[in-house]
Amino acid sequence: MDWQAILTSLPSLGDGMIATLQLCIVAALCSLVWGGLMALLLMRASPFWLRLLNLYSGLTLALPLLVVIYLLYFVLPEYDITLSSPVVGVLALTLYYAPYIAQVIRSAIEALPKGQWEACRVLGLSRSEQLRDVVLPQTLPQMLSPLVGLMIGLIKDSALLSIVSVQEFMYAAKQAISDTYAPLEIYLTVALCYWLLNSLIDWLARGLESRMTRYRRGMQH
Repeated sequence: MDWQAILTSLPSLGDGMIATLQLCIVAALCSLVWGGLMALLLMRASPFWLRLLNLYSGLTLALPLLVVIYLLYFVLPEYDITLSSPVVGVLALTLYYAPYIAQVIRSAIEALPKGQWEACRVLGLSRSEQLRDVVLPQTLPQMLSPLVGLMIGLIKDSALLSIVSVQEFMYAAKQAISDTYAPLEIYLTVALCYWLLNSLIDWLARGLESRMTRYRRGMQH
């Protein structure tokens, strides 16, 4: 094991990890916003828009993420639409993960008993009050686990963006390998970093989920 190669590469790998975190945070926020809007539209849109959204979801869910990246990076310039590599990365991850997020949110909301919606109308609650006071407190604990799983998948899939020269963690790893000629050491370091990061996110999410559902366990006892 060439420890010197690992130590030499740590600064560049650290910069790559920071870039990955920044990119994934932006992509995750965009995916949540677009996925949330899609979920609401799927429940309330007219038949025309519903068909369009279902077509978009079906196409996205059927395509590998790599194909989406290639379409944005290599095909769009043929039509005089050129996007920078980071923009392609964020857009590809957003377009790919938003339909999954929409399905999670939609399923959680539709799982609420209809009687609760009727009670909200009887009480005269506005749509925003219904979401804030009734829907979110009950659906967030149900949505948290699958949403965190999707966010972890988003982080792992961000490694594909190195193919189109997005200077994230895997891009930095490839550069480090070309400088040190130590692929085993560099890729083991990369694997360990991804494992630690995703394990930390999973641990934090489990703690948050436990706090959010504590009142339910109390009621059962």
